[in-house]
This record gives sequence, C-alpha cells and structure tokens, in this order.
Amino acid sequence: MSSIEIVPASVDRFDDVEHALTGGGDGGSCWCQWWMLRNTDFQSTTADERRELLRGDLAAPVPSALLAYVENEAAGWVKVSARPDQPRLAATRNLQLSPEPFEDRSVWAITCFVVRPEHRGAGVAARLLDAAVAHARDNGARVIEGYPIDVAVKKTSSNELFHGALSTFLDAGFIEVARPTPSRPIVSLTLR
Repeated sequence: MSSIEIVPASVDRFDDVEHALTGGGDGGSCWCQWWMLRNTDFQSTTADERRELLRGDLAAPVPSALLAYVENEAAGWVKVSARPDQPRLAATRNLQLSPEPFEDRSVWAITCFVVRPEHRGAGVAARLLDAAVAHARDNGARVIEGYPIDVAVKKTSSNELFHGALSTFLDAGFIEVARPTPSRPIVSLTLR
C-alpha cells in the first residue's frame, strides 16, 4: 500500500498544484475556478487567467484546497472552503434546495476532486475527503456540504467524477439532504 500524505495547497507548492490538476479531466483548463466565478466571468477568462486566479486563491491565509501526495508525487486535489467564497454555488439553481443559508460562513463546501489517473483506485479521493472535513472543522465549519454524483443512477467516466462519488461521501458520514436531479444529491455533514 502506498503512503498518502495530505497537505494544504499553497503558492509555494504551485508546481505540485499544477501537476495534480493537469493529470486528467478539466483541471488544466478550469484551474478550480468554476465555483469561484459567476458564469459570465468564467466564460470571459482564459485558462491562463484562471491559473493566475488560482495562484491568488492559494495565497489566502486559510487554504481553499488540499493536495494529496502518493510516494512524494502530487497525486490529487480537493477544493474545500466556506460557501460564500464560492459564489457560483448560490447562483446554481439545483443547489437552491440546500437547507443552509448561502451567506453563512460556517457552512463549507467540498466542490472539486482531481485524482491523477495513475493514482485512481488507491483511496486518494477518500483520504482527500477525510482531510477536507478535518480542515473545514479546524477552520470553523459548522456544516460541510458536497454535491457528488450518484454513479448508481448515472454511469460516468472517472474524469467526470470531479464532484466526487456519492458513495465516498456516505462512507465518510455525510447524509443526503436533497436530490435536485436524479443523479446529483446534496449531502451534508454537521460538525457541531
């Protein structure tokens, strides 16, 4: 079994952030800005501009993401921060069923996973989720939400699982609180 280490993503680890995000899926074009920008702003930025926006995000005092290392190689990424810091969440119609107010900074959201193809199936996503919960708890979260895909309802490719798999969230103690579409539940974990 390979050792997995989870650390806060930061500007001084930006080369590793790039390595983790460019291993498959849309990480190298989105740069984890999908939930950070309203649709018109996202559409009007280039991938290079989104990359620099991410660099700015990672300079914040409280990290908005975590990196997974497998045998000292950047292998995965998870986005986790207070919901108000991810403004597209409040503007997404399917997420309006959340029982929590969007402006509440004690509600955090786990919105994006990337696991490089060569590290999939080794438990990296589950470890990232556990670390994201701990990170949110340590930084004042009262509730954590996720917006995973229910692969029992909708078959999807590994690259499309950037929201996470429902089973991973349920295994970590999250409960389903709403189901805006058949394959996209809202899950929640109350910390205190």
